[in-house]
Amino acid sequence: MNKSIPKRKRNRSVTIRMTDHEYCTLKNKVTASGLSMQTFVNASISGSTITSSDELAVEKAISQNLYDLLRQLRGMATNINQMAHVANGQGILPIQSQLNSIYEEINNYRKDSESIWQSIRRSISHQKPMEG
Repeated sequence: MNKSIPKRKRNRSVTIRMTDHEYCTLKNKVTASGLSMQTFVNASISGSTITSSDELAVEKAISQNLYDLLRQLRGMATNINQMAHVANGQGILPIQSQLNSIYEEINNYRKDSESIWQSIRRSISHQKPMEG
C-alpha cells in the first residue's frame, strides 16, 4: 500500500534580497507584532492590519469597559422607564416628564456609545491575532 503524504497548504518558497537596513526594519516590525516572519509577511501581503499584542490588549480592555458601561446604561434606562410608568399611573405628570427626559438622554448616550463599541469590536476583529 502506498500511503500518499498530503501536500502542504503553502507549497511555494520565496527568497528575496534586502539591504541591511531593510532587513533590520523587517525584523523590528516582526518582533513588535509578536508574529512569526512567515505569518507577518503573509498577513502584510493580504492587507491585514497588524497590531502589537500590547495595543490589541488595550483595545480589548477598552471594548470590555465600554460593553460594561452600555449594560449599565441599559439597566438605568429600563429603571427610569419603569418609574415613568408608575408616575403616569399615579397621575404625577411633572415627575413623569422629567423621567421621560432623563430616559431620552440616557438612550441617546447609549446609542452613541453602542456605535463606538461596535466600531472598536470591528477594529479588533480585523486585526491579525498574535501567535502564542
